[in-house]
Amino acid sequence: MSMFNSSMFDTIKDALSKETSGSRSSGISDILRFEKGNTFTVRLLPNIQDPGKTFFHYFVHGWESFATGQYISFTSPTTFDERDPIGEYRYKMYKTGSPAEKEKSRSIIRSEKWLVNALVIDDPLNPDNNNKVKVVRFGKQLHKIIMDAISGEDSDQFGSRVFDLSSNGCNLRIRCDDQGGFPTYVASKFLMPSEIANVDADSTYESTTDLTKVFTIKSYDELLQGLNEHYHVNDEISSTSDVQSSTPAPA
Repeated sequence: MSMFNSSMFDTIKDALSKETSGSRSSGISDILRFEKGNTFTVRLLPNIQDPGKTFFHYFVHGWESFATGQYISFTSPTTFDERDPIGEYRYKMYKTGSPAEKEKSRSIIRSEKWLVNALVIDDPLNPDNNNKVKVVRFGKQLHKIIMDAISGEDSDQFGSRVFDLSSNGCNLRIRCDDQGGFPTYVASKFLMPSEIANVDADSTYESTTDLTKVFTIKSYDELLQGLNEHYHVNDEISSTSDVQSSTPAPA
């Protein structure tokens, strides 16, 4: 008998509705990579030990470094209801910055992301990932599709089946298309129930990653240093006072 049950699914739905996130941690995980023009197929996996942590909801700042030209990103401490110097600086520029400062601050993009474990059914870029447990990172487009299947307008058809590894379970087909040079996932969808060959459900469920340990979370001072180095290029802010005096940005 599968370790996954309806009680666990109810806990997952409740956690999603509350947008809960995990504790502050650090670590590394194997995240499934998507590229435009490809279609990936996965079966979502619950956190058997703590169903409320099946999804990890977080915020991230990203921009092209003014020092190196490379894209950089930082997980926002607002994920854990803590102060965020990058968010605070953006808010201060929005309220009191000069036109040039406001324009430059728009280069910092704050985005909302989620993580979930999944069994890879088909990875066209790396077939070696097939039948392995990976972490799927996604934004608002896939989040809406997943939420609709779990507790929204498609829940009667899918519901707990999206986490079921039996022949009653439903795969998620993730289409990564190109839209104006940017990836779009709006054509993704859950498929009809299908069997997964040669899968041990219990061992697969137990192979999931602790999503609260995927990213290394930097301290306030470390984030301030990153802001100085890659945004101000160390020539505009030399202490925390300029940022700390501003009003924190809302989470």
